[in-house]
Amino acid sequence: MELAFFGFSYLLLFISIINYFTIRIPADSRNVTESITVLLPVRNEELNIERCIQGLKAQVNVPGLQVLIINDQSEDKTTELARRAVDGDSRFSIIDSNGPQPGWLGKVSALQRGYESAHSDFIITLDADVALNPDAVASAVNQLKDLQLDFVSPYPRQIALTFAEKMVQPLLHWSWMTTVILRLAEKVPHTSTAVANGQFLVVRSSALDSVGGFTSVQKEILDDIEMARSLITAGFRGVVTEGSSLASTRMYQNFDEIRAGYGKSLHKAFGGLFGSLIAVFFIFITGILPVIFILMGSPLGWLVYSSIVFTRMLSDTRAQSDPFFAILHPLSSLILIYLIAFSWKKRGSIQWKGRTV
Repeated sequence: MELAFFGFSYLLLFISIINYFTIRIPADSRNVTESITVLLPVRNEELNIERCIQGLKAQVNVPGLQVLIINDQSEDKTTELARRAVDGDSRFSIIDSNGPQPGWLGKVSALQRGYESAHSDFIITLDADVALNPDAVASAVNQLKDLQLDFVSPYPRQIALTFAEKMVQPLLHWSWMTTVILRLAEKVPHTSTAVANGQFLVVRSSALDSVGGFTSVQKEILDDIEMARSLITAGFRGVVTEGSSLASTRMYQNFDEIRAGYGKSLHKAFGGLFGSLIAVFFIFITGILPVIFILMGSPLGWLVYSSIVFTRMLSDTRAQSDPFFAILHPLSSLILIYLIAFSWKKRGSIQWKGRTV
């Protein structure tokens, strides 16, 4: 058993090393002649909206850029601050979604409202807590074109300042860096290896049209992953790329926000209860079991622990996170298992931005 465990950990390390050296990194910010529409759904984003809009206003080499800010019944100063930040820029429009359509989740309904108003070659979905570097949009669109793909998802740098954030947030990047050979997923797409992040997602409008916009994910909390699966099912190709040099976001600022944020979605992340149990088993054997073996005096425990920590360091370095906290991966694993259990216990009752999800 220990030898099999040892072999599995080094398989994860092998995948991590491959991805570290081969992951696609957007770098070409040449002028984009095609039209681009950014869909920016917002609800109670007064803390983020001005910074996000300023980042969009500063974009270079995208003369055909349009931005649709879809206000999803914000109850704070989001709309007022958005108008102030736009300051008459003709590239920006603010529209109201009038709340979610029947049977739709709020964010996805707002995205559909924006999609129906967009007429461009490329659609970009962006979260309001994402700050873009000036070359982000041009670099992402050029990468999609150069790779002849239908969608790309440049994964933003996940800013983590508190101890809780540093324990949890790097696991997002690590989860696919260790389990999906990205170049293979790009060449031979399959729904089981679909990875995407709706924080920053670029899609050809023709591909999005083919799946009816966001209708296929109208009830999905994890709409980004499910959208990638819908596109792949329809015959389109895409991949997650390393976007830490283009965009950054701080999703949560304390453990209560982390628990609420993951609580609303983790029970949907693995395809049901059985998938969640498999995920918990994976997290246990990669994060906690090595420590058990070490405490039992097994030398393989240290080898396995070291290999897993190294996968975290590779992932954190590539994502511009602090690799020091990789040594606490067992603690991160315990917290993540707790969050999965919490999500299942509270499913359907979590309050997020004033709505139950």
